[in-house]
Formats: sequence, structure tokens, C-alpha cells
Amino acid sequence: MIDQFGRNINYLRLSVTERCTLRCVYCRADEGLCPKAAELSGADFLRISRACVALGIRRIRLTGGEPLLRKDILEIVSGLGQIDALEDLSMTTNAQMLAEQAESLKQAGLKRVNISLDSLKEDRYRQITGGELQNVIDGIDAAVRVGLLPVKINIVLVRGINDDEVDDFIALTKDNPIDVRLIELMPLGVLGQDESLRINNNELMAARPYLQPLPPSYSGQPSRDYKIDGHRGHIGFISPISHSFCADCNRIRVMSDGMLRPCLGSNAEISLKPALQAGDAALLEVIRTTIFNKPMRHHFEEGFKPVKSMSRIGG
Repeated sequence: MIDQFGRNINYLRLSVTERCTLRCVYCRADEGLCPKAAELSGADFLRISRACVALGIRRIRLTGGEPLLRKDILEIVSGLGQIDALEDLSMTTNAQMLAEQAESLKQAGLKRVNISLDSLKEDRYRQITGGELQNVIDGIDAAVRVGLLPVKINIVLVRGINDDEVDDFIALTKDNPIDVRLIELMPLGVLGQDESLRINNNELMAARPYLQPLPPSYSGQPSRDYKIDGHRGHIGFISPISHSFCADCNRIRVMSDGMLRPCLGSNAEISLKPALQAGDAALLEVIRTTIFNKPMRHHFEEGFKPVKSMSRIGG
């Protein structure tokens, strides 16, 4: 579907839970347990997804929180995989539980995964996230083994915390079919409000002239991708602050409680619950209207103050 600014909105980020196994310092370190009662049912997520696909959505990414905490996650994946016009189905996960579920997810219809990994040092990873690094390594290995490819590794860089590991992350692409993506810290969560902790990705690219630029893989791609001679994987830089991609933005977000958010950098949301109760025609119309009125750009550089953390919005 085309919005009011002529952008083709074809990508849905569908958060299936706010719950998470980790407490990452840049995301939800100050939050307690998230409510399960407010989550939509798997059937509701499928109804919303089918309506979005009918309006032109062709790619869906399952997010959270941690999607693998849903006991019905395989049913959700399987249901989404049966939507004929859907071209791509992926998931963002912290991989704490991925190793034992990777094969089942692949069989259910999941095509690929993005894995959050903010340090390659065991103690530091535990300090940043509260989780276990070995679980992530095992999850990456399992994803590669079963063919959830390309595996993309997401690293949120925070100055003074993990920025000394940039080259270690890049080295992961040498012998592995994975893509490493370095993400600028956004003004979401407690740490994100401190601009001194944000690293401009332009600095990282300028310091590594051996990176060879690649053309975008698809319209609206948020990352600028590079390769290195002799490396199997690629390196991507996602720079929502220093290199805004709003003009080509192609996505909307639906949160686990049924709130539709057309722009990450805006607090504007609309509940889909009344439309779910009213019927599919009403659901289509609400989503259609919200997509058409999607804001032109985010407001991160204008003192934007989010009312929700990234874990509540969906990664």
C-alpha cells in the first residue's frame, strides 16, 4: 500500500510479546516483569497479519520482547507461513532459547533470524544483558545448521561499553555465512537519552576504508551494507540518527497488545482491538487509514521523548 508520501509500505514488525528473558541495559534494565494478560491471541495476530497482507504487506518480522517465550510460537509461525502472498517471514530473537527450537521453527515456515548479540566477551555479555553468551553461540550455530539464512547479528553500540569490540564483530563474517549489523543507539530507554553514549556510524566506516559498499538488497533497506574480500558474510550499518532512512521507510509495527504504531520515532498509536471485535472489514479500514497517514519522518533529533521502551514497542 502507498502512504500519503508515496512510500510503499510492505513490511510489518509484529511483536508477539513484551516479555523477555533478558534485561539489556539500553532497553529495559529498569523494568520489572511484563504483563502476559494483555497479549493478543495467536488467532488475533493471524487476523491482523492477513489484513496487512491484503493491503500490500509482503514481509513480516516477529519481534518482542522475546518471541520464543510464546508457547504458541510454532502455531503462529505456521499460520503466517500459509499466507500465500507473504514473501518473507523472519524473527528477531536474543537466541537464549533458539538452539533447541531452530529446527522446529524452520519446519514451521520461518525463513531467517536476526539475533541480538552485544558482546563476544562472556562476562561483559552477562553484564549488558543478564543472559548467557554460550546460549547465543549455540543458537547461531543451530540457525546456520538448519538453514535459517542469512543469519543477521544485531549489535547496539554503546560508547564505553562495547565499542571496543567492533573489529571482533566484523571478524565473525570471515568464515561464517552471517551478516553483522552495527546499530546506533536510539533515544529509547534510559541509556538512549544520553547522547554522549551514541557512536556515529560514519566514524566507524571512515576508520575502515577496506569496507566495500554493496547495493541495497531491497527498497527501504535500513542498513548500508559492505563486504570484505575473502569474507563469507557482510557488514551492515543501521544509522537512524546520523543517516535517517525515513524517505524510504516501508514499515509499520503492531505491538503485542494490539496497538498499531506507524512510526518508531513517534508516540502516535491506534488500538486494533475495537476493529478486531467489529470484523475484518473494520480491521482492514483502520489499518489502511493508519498506513496512509504514516508520518513523514521520525523526531529523534528533535528532543523526542518516548512513552514506551523498545521492548514494549517491538524490536
